[in-house]
Amino acid sequence: MYTTINEDGILNNYATEPKLYYAEYPNQEQQNLYKIQGAIATLVLALVVLVAFGVS
Repeated sequence: MYTTINEDGILNNYATEPKLYYAEYPNQEQQNLYKIQGAIATLVLALVVLVAFGVS
């Protein structure tokens, strides 16, 4: 932790900053997995909406 003291004797504590890194672009396998997850999420949402209309 990084600490400073001002002229009144008050301490200011600063958190250490994490090392930054750049995100990597997803490879083809990850992209395909995202597509499958999106399709499943769309189907679940459509099913929930249809059930909501059906019971109302």
